[in-house]
Amino acid sequence: MGRCRVMLEGMTATRDDLHSRYDLDPDAAARLAEDGFVKLPGVLSGETIEMYEPEITAKVIELNTQHLPLAERSTYGKAFLQITNLWQHSELVRELVFSRRLPRIAAELLGVSGVRLYHDQALYKEPGGGFTPWHADQYYWPLATDRMITVWIPLQETDMAMGPLAFAAGSHRLSIGRDLAISDDSEQRLADELSTRDLPLVEAPFELGEVSYHLGWTFHRASPNNSSTARRVMTIIYMDADITVAEPANDHQQVDLDVWLDGAKAGSVPNGPLNPVLYRG
Repeated sequence: MGRCRVMLEGMTATRDDLHSRYDLDPDAAARLAEDGFVKLPGVLSGETIEMYEPEITAKVIELNTQHLPLAERSTYGKAFLQITNLWQHSELVRELVFSRRLPRIAAELLGVSGVRLYHDQALYKEPGGGFTPWHADQYYWPLATDRMITVWIPLQETDMAMGPLAFAAGSHRLSIGRDLAISDDSEQRLADELSTRDLPLVEAPFELGEVSYHLGWTFHRASPNNSSTARRVMTIIYMDADITVAEPANDHQQVDLDVWLDGAKAGSVPNGPLNPVLYRG
């Protein structure tokens, strides 16, 4: 009975962790606006990560369709295993994705009254996995404003050998590179362009429980995973709860419109079952 009581108390504390308020630094939203990203310590406890990581990892293994050896994959395929909308396949993962703390932070950083879900995705960089090329996520999103943000949640301490997420600070204000899909071409062209700009490269380890939030037009990349263990990461993309759909600007945006936005019409708010409001202040 004593062990059961301890386990129940731990689960209660974990769920409190997910639904209680995280007190942002007063300058966090300003840092996001200036740099295009912000790293926040202690957003999740070690106990919370320990509760959800095994289920996320199990679902990545179950749903993964990439079975080629690393050497035979494209650059994108070498970068990570990518599994989307895990919340539809696991009640436990749904509990994490639909929690209150993470979207509330997103809304406060964006300066909007609420946010809705775009989609979630697990990004697992295998041991020996390759680099993630420079890119900006918003290239893929058929939405009318830039009030979009991604939380990047490492499910372990992430040292430099594992390839933590790296950002070009201030790059969300650039107009260059916004027509580039993630590829070898985007890596080379953006690396060349960013090297001519006075934009700091911010690449640093993540402590357990530390997460980052970045804007859709912030250029980011990751180095290869040179460690002997997988770099396990869960991400959730949020959008302004009142955002409207735009006409797709490229084929990738058309795919996203069909798959993640239920084919919503341009000018409408994407309020279908895939895009619930997760926080409203």
